[in-house]
Amino acid sequence: MKKWIVFCAVALSGCTQITNYDQAVKTPAPVTLQGSWQSVGPQSGLISDQAVASLLITAEGDTLDCRQWQRVIAKPGKLTVLGDDYVNVNKQLRVMPLELEGTTLHYDGLKLRKMDHPTAECQQALDALSSNPAAASLQNIEPALMQVKKTAN
Repeated sequence: MKKWIVFCAVALSGCTQITNYDQAVKTPAPVTLQGSWQSVGPQSGLISDQAVASLLITAEGDTLDCRQWQRVIAKPGKLTVLGDDYVNVNKQLRVMPLELEGTTLHYDGLKLRKMDHPTAECQQALDALSSNPAAASLQNIEPALMQVKKTAN
């Protein structure tokens, strides 16, 4: 009996849990969310003052959460709607709400601003994932910050 009461309460509240990536319906992104979003300056949600977070959102609703510091971690996902809110669901089933406040996108404890284009590393990750769409993440790109500059002697 208690199970039915809980089930009805959850059903009536509109809360659903995504338990399978394919279960989440990819939703086309509104124009206001489309593009390349990037952290600006140090943020407490990042491991270092030099770390950069990016979120790429296509018109079709594909997403790429790209974090870079000592390495690049890129996680593909898709935009979907839960209740009345847009969320990013990545292939590892992490669901993160998107909240646009003026020109700032609040995402995963970060404040992101729209940029003209992604960082070189995130573009490289996007290109690599296009040839391997089944990948749940990509971690083999070396950030420019960590590349040693070679000088002629």
